Amino acid sequence: MTIERPDAFVFFGPQTVVGPELKPGDKAPDFTLINSKMQQVTLGDFAGKPLLISVVPSLDTGVCSKQTTRFNEEAARLAGQANFITVSADLPFAQARWCGANNADAIQTLSDHRDMSFGTAYGTYVPAYRIEQRAVFVVDRDGVIRYSEYVPVAGQEPNYDAALEVLKSLL
Repeated sequence: MTIERPDAFVFFGPQTVVGPELKPGDKAPDFTLINSKMQQVTLGDFAGKPLLISVVPSLDTGVCSKQTTRFNEEAARLAGQANFITVSADLPFAQARWCGANNADAIQTLSDHRDMSFGTAYGTYVPAYRIEQRAVFVVDRDGVIRYSEYVPVAGQEPNYDAALEVLKSLL
């Protein structure tokens, strides 16, 4: 079922976002994303550890780059205790290039470009531009969402501290 949330995101004016607005306590939907080696990655690949999902419109923009860099630094600090991924509709090759240019080696970047199934399942798909709405989710070991934030304005950063506080409480 497709759920449209009109005016849920501002990017060159109000935009429609497709998918549900997930809340803490919801079961995290499964997804299939593509990594830089063109391999499929699913939610199940992160089972057993808390997972922070950082969603950005495109790594090649200032705020998205800043968000991914910040979560990469946190992933390095918490090495092995939690999983961190960044999801965008950028091609896997562009994601790999960005990671190399920005020394981002503690966070995994994953592409939703192929079919936007993550965006549709997590309520971040902006079809007018085929991008993701900026969002952050924290999923516990059992696959339950414990934190969700949909950032309503494209150039606004998420609440890093709130997301990380919830993540650290799950360690």
